Amino acid sequence: MSWKKQKNKRLTFYNMFTLPLRRLLIASMICLHACVNIDVFEKNISIPGHEWSGSFIPEVSFTIADTASPYNIYTVIRHSDAYRYNNIWLNIYAQPPGDSTHKQRVDLRLATDSEGWLGSGMDDIYEHRILLARTVFQKPGLYRFQLENIMREDPLQHVFNVGVRIEKAN
Repeated sequence: MSWKKQKNKRLTFYNMFTLPLRRLLIASMICLHACVNIDVFEKNISIPGHEWSGSFIPEVSFTIADTASPYNIYTVIRHSDAYRYNNIWLNIYAQPPGDSTHKQRVDLRLATDSEGWLGSGMDDIYEHRILLARTVFQKPGLYRFQLENIMREDPLQHVFNVGVRIEKAN
Protein backbone atom coordinates (compact mmCIF):
# COMPACT_ATOMS: atom_id res chain seq x y z
CA MET A 1 0.00 0.00 0.00
CA SER A 2 1.37 3.40 -0.94
CA TRP A 3 2.00 6.14 1.58
CA LYS A 4 -0.84 8.34 0.20
CA LYS A 5 -3.37 5.53 0.57
CA GLN A 6 -2.26 4.90 4.17
CA LYS A 7 -2.48 8.62 4.94
CA ASN A 8 -6.01 8.85 3.45
CA LYS A 9 -7.02 5.72 5.35
CA ARG A 10 -5.74 7.23 8.62
CA LEU A 11 -7.56 10.49 7.96
CA THR A 12 -10.77 8.63 7.27
CA PHE A 13 -10.34 6.59 10.44
CA TYR A 14 -9.58 9.83 12.37
CA ASN A 15 -12.61 11.64 10.89
CA MET A 16 -14.81 8.68 11.69
CA PHE A 17 -14.38 9.41 15.41
CA THR A 18 -13.91 13.17 15.43
CA LEU A 19 -16.97 14.05 13.35
CA PRO A 20 -19.46 12.67 15.91
CA LEU A 21 -17.49 14.37 18.70
CA ARG A 22 -17.62 17.69 16.85
CA ARG A 23 -21.36 17.33 16.36
CA LEU A 24 -21.85 16.50 20.03
CA LEU A 25 -19.76 19.51 21.05
CA ILE A 26 -21.74 21.87 18.77
CA ALA A 27 -25.07 20.50 20.02
CA SER A 28 -23.92 20.94 23.64
CA MET A 29 -22.90 24.54 22.99
CA ILE A 30 -26.28 25.31 21.40
CA CYS A 31 -28.13 23.75 24.35
CA LEU A 32 -26.06 25.65 26.90
CA HIS A 33 -26.53 28.90 25.00
CA ALA A 34 -30.29 28.33 24.97
CA CYS A 35 -30.27 28.08 28.76
CA VAL A 36 -28.85 31.60 29.21
CA ASN A 37 -31.44 34.06 30.53
CA ILE A 38 -31.52 37.02 28.14
CA ASP A 39 -33.57 39.37 30.37
CA VAL A 40 -35.41 41.14 27.59
CA PHE A 41 -39.06 42.11 27.48
CA GLU A 42 -40.65 43.53 24.37
CA LYS A 43 -44.31 43.97 23.54
CA ASN A 44 -45.69 45.69 20.47
CA ILE A 45 -49.30 46.69 19.85
CA SER A 46 -50.70 46.76 16.30
CA ILE A 47 -52.23 50.03 15.17
CA PRO A 48 -55.68 49.36 13.67
CA GLY A 49 -55.72 50.08 9.94
CA HIS A 50 -52.19 51.55 10.21
CA GLU A 51 -53.83 54.83 11.26
CA TRP A 52 -52.90 55.85 14.81
CA SER A 53 -55.73 57.90 16.23
CA GLY A 54 -55.01 60.15 19.19
CA SER A 55 -57.78 58.38 21.10
CA PHE A 56 -56.07 54.96 20.74
CA ILE A 57 -53.53 54.71 23.58
CA PRO A 58 -51.72 51.34 23.57
CA GLU A 59 -50.79 49.95 26.99
CA VAL A 60 -47.97 47.54 27.79
CA SER A 61 -47.55 45.85 31.19
CA PHE A 62 -44.69 43.75 32.49
CA THR A 63 -43.39 42.42 35.79
CA ILE A 64 -39.96 43.29 37.13
CA ALA A 65 -38.47 41.06 39.83
CA ASP A 66 -34.80 42.18 39.81
CA THR A 67 -34.51 45.64 41.38
CA ALA A 68 -30.72 45.59 41.67
CA SER A 69 -29.81 45.61 37.98
CA PRO A 70 -29.99 48.62 35.64
CA TYR A 71 -32.36 48.38 32.66
CA ASN A 72 -32.58 50.21 29.34
CA ILE A 73 -36.09 51.28 28.33
CA TYR A 74 -36.77 51.70 24.61
CA THR A 75 -39.79 52.69 22.60
CA VAL A 76 -40.35 50.63 19.45
CA ILE A 77 -42.03 52.09 16.36
CA ARG A 78 -42.67 50.35 13.03
CA HIS A 79 -43.88 52.35 10.05
CA SER A 80 -43.85 52.29 6.27
CA ASP A 81 -41.66 54.34 3.99
CA ALA A 82 -44.76 56.44 3.23
CA TYR A 83 -44.70 57.90 6.79
CA ARG A 84 -44.54 61.67 6.16
CA TYR A 85 -42.48 62.96 9.06
CA ASN A 86 -38.90 62.64 10.29
CA ASN A 87 -40.03 62.50 13.93
CA ILE A 88 -42.93 61.52 16.17
CA TRP A 89 -44.22 63.25 19.30
CA LEU A 90 -45.49 60.99 22.09
CA ASN A 91 -46.72 61.26 25.63
CA ILE A 92 -45.36 58.28 27.53
CA TYR A 93 -47.13 57.39 30.75
CA ALA A 94 -45.29 55.14 33.21
CA GLN A 95 -46.92 53.68 36.31
CA PRO A 96 -44.76 51.81 38.82
CA PRO A 97 -46.44 49.34 41.20
CA GLY A 98 -48.43 51.12 43.91
CA ASP A 99 -47.54 54.60 42.63
CA SER A 100 -49.12 57.34 40.52
CA THR A 101 -48.61 57.67 36.77
CA HIS A 102 -45.67 59.75 35.51
CA LYS A 103 -46.00 61.53 32.16
CA GLN A 104 -43.10 62.28 29.83
CA ARG A 105 -43.45 64.15 26.53
CA VAL A 106 -40.85 63.06 23.95
CA ASP A 107 -39.88 64.04 20.41
CA LEU A 108 -38.37 60.93 18.83
CA ARG A 109 -36.16 61.44 15.78
CA LEU A 110 -36.90 58.85 13.07
CA ALA A 111 -34.98 60.29 10.10
CA THR A 112 -32.57 63.00 9.00
CA ASP A 113 -32.31 64.74 5.65
CA SER A 114 -28.74 63.51 5.15
CA GLU A 115 -29.12 59.88 6.37
CA GLY A 116 -32.76 59.06 5.71
CA TRP A 117 -34.52 56.66 8.10
CA LEU A 118 -32.45 55.99 11.21
CA GLY A 119 -34.04 52.64 12.07
CA SER A 120 -33.49 49.26 10.47
CA GLY A 121 -35.51 48.54 7.38
CA MET A 122 -36.66 45.74 5.16
CA ASP A 123 -38.30 46.61 1.87
CA ASP A 124 -40.53 49.58 2.82
CA ILE A 125 -41.00 48.81 6.55
CA TYR A 126 -38.78 50.50 9.14
CA GLU A 127 -38.33 49.70 12.82
CA HIS A 128 -36.90 52.10 15.38
CA ARG A 129 -35.76 51.17 18.90
CA ILE A 130 -35.12 54.46 20.60
CA LEU A 131 -33.58 54.62 24.07
CA LEU A 132 -35.80 56.54 26.48
CA ALA A 133 -34.02 55.93 29.78
CA ARG A 134 -31.56 53.81 31.72
CA THR A 135 -32.92 53.10 35.15
CA VAL A 136 -32.95 50.80 38.14
CA PHE A 137 -36.52 49.85 39.01
CA GLN A 138 -37.16 50.76 42.64
CA LYS A 139 -39.91 48.25 43.40
CA PRO A 140 -40.59 44.74 42.19
CA GLY A 141 -43.99 44.25 40.60
CA LEU A 142 -46.17 45.20 37.65
CA TYR A 143 -45.13 48.25 35.61
CA ARG A 144 -47.43 49.83 33.01
CA PHE A 145 -46.56 52.01 30.05
CA GLN A 146 -48.98 53.84 27.77
CA LEU A 147 -47.99 55.45 24.47
CA GLU A 148 -50.08 58.38 23.27
CA ASN A 149 -49.66 59.87 19.80
CA ILE A 150 -49.70 63.70 20.06
CA MET A 151 -48.86 64.56 16.45
CA ARG A 152 -51.03 67.19 14.76
CA GLU A 153 -52.13 64.75 12.05
CA ASP A 154 -54.98 62.69 13.50
CA PRO A 155 -55.10 59.88 12.66
CA LEU A 156 -51.39 59.49 12.02
CA GLN A 157 -51.01 57.49 8.79
CA HIS A 158 -48.63 54.58 8.00
CA VAL A 159 -47.74 53.50 11.57
CA PHE A 160 -47.94 49.70 11.88
CA ASN A 161 -47.24 49.18 15.58
CA VAL A 162 -45.70 50.70 18.68
CA GLY A 163 -44.35 49.19 21.84
CA VAL A 164 -41.88 49.11 24.69
CA ARG A 165 -38.67 47.12 25.05
CA ILE A 166 -36.95 46.60 28.40
CA GLU A 167 -33.55 44.94 28.59
CA LYS A 168 -30.94 44.52 31.27
CA ALA A 169 -28.07 46.93 30.72
CA ASN A 170 -24.54 45.56 30.57
